[in-house]
Amino acid sequence: MMTRAWWRRPWIFPLGAVVAMFLAFSLPPYLSLDPGRSRVPQPETLGVAHFWTLVPHVLFGSIALATAVVQIWPWFRRRHPAWHRRAGRLYVFGGVLPAGLTAPVVGFFTPFGPVTAASDVLLALLWLAITLTGWRMARRRRYADHRRWMVRSFALTASIISNRVWGVVAAVALTPQLDTTFHGDGKLLSWTVSAIAAWLGWTLPLLAAEWWLDRGRSRRVPVTDRGAARSRPPVLSGR
Repeated sequence: MMTRAWWRRPWIFPLGAVVAMFLAFSLPPYLSLDPGRSRVPQPETLGVAHFWTLVPHVLFGSIALATAVVQIWPWFRRRHPAWHRRAGRLYVFGGVLPAGLTAPVVGFFTPFGPVTAASDVLLALLWLAITLTGWRMARRRRYADHRRWMVRSFALTASIISNRVWGVVAAVALTPQLDTTFHGDGKLLSWTVSAIAAWLGWTLPLLAAEWWLDRGRSRRVPVTDRGAARSRPPVLSGR
């Protein structure tokens, strides 16, 4: 089977550019190791310790996001399988695992309210479980299942970007209602915006990944087989 040329996957370049721009914007405050530059306010319950938990989460999460782009590139996976495996181990053990282990603490003590906290903790647990399941499928040489689980893992890894997009959309839509719907309560407005972004940020990418996987599976089933399956009478068993 001939592999498709690298330039026949045009989506990889805008995806890589978006990830590069996101990391260039997000990383500097945490590379400075200055709590005063954090983009997340320090919660009263955890104080500056929240920042020192957030730093490794952001740094390891950045590794996961950067390596994920290479991992889902079909040309790289097929032409350089050894490097794909190395990058995969970096993705799991140098990215998702350490970032995912710090995520529940960061999420539970978020300063943006309990609804956002519930989303962040659930996302962290799913991220770890799905990624480790994908890694176990590879170890068992169940490569088709491995790819499916890693598509889901990528959707959750990249959800941080869609989170920011939904945050902007929610802020633009709801800020004019500050004095009406929110009765001038800026904190309630910020909690609402954050909650919308937190939940839509990962649920929609995960649903999109599932749709894409199901769509790909249905395409691989011949039309005649699907028709035969629909027309085949049920088998009744008796004693």
